Amino acid sequence: MTIACLHTAESNIVVYEAAAKALGLPVGALRHHVRADLLLAVEKAGRLTEEIVAETAALLWHLAEDADAVVLNCSTLGPAAAQVAAGAAAPIVRADAILAEEAVRAGGKVIVLCTVETTIIPTTALFEAAAKTTGAEIEVRLIPGTWAHFRAGDLPAYLASIADAVKVAHGEGAVTIAFAQASMTEAARLLPEGVQQPLSGPATALAAAMAKITG
Repeated sequence: MTIACLHTAESNIVVYEAAAKALGLPVGALRHHVRADLLLAVEKAGRLTEEIVAETAALLWHLAEDADAVVLNCSTLGPAAAQVAAGAAAPIVRADAILAEEAVRAGGKVIVLCTVETTIIPTTALFEAAAKTTGAEIEVRLIPGTWAHFRAGDLPAYLASIADAVKVAHGEGAVTIAFAQASMTEAARLLPEGVQQPLSGPATALAAAMAKITG
């Protein structure tokens, strides 16, 4: 079993490898491809352009030629998956779409935390569409200033600020809290007992990929 993972941050590789290990995938089952330039291009343009969508879709198509499934890990680039999914040689799993389906399952108030502004529009559209099936109330919330820590390479500060935002969301009575980006996953380790563990994309995306491969 080979699952190709498209990332826009190198630090997400270890997060996905940890999720793969927890799911019992063999060592080497994941093939990681990092294209940080794609997210940087979106940030520079201020939006996801047609050109970036086309480039991402072409890359997904190429990765599918040599894998049993492909996981698109970047929530900002997520809409590109729709451009290629139907005709690709292997299933294309959009990590944030799988996360949205899981997050709205219980209904109620769902707070989706994100750290980069470019993901707000696609993430909101995705979660609101998923919520139509369960009546869940969606709030996508940007954690101010946090992305600057990530870009500066200060992961401890990045994760600490995310953990603080989870505590706030928990205190507001959210039924479900979700992390919009895989880079946020490790912040869950900083939460004290009694604060609910947020849903994160890597484990749900890999489980979905495995299900598509095995049928």
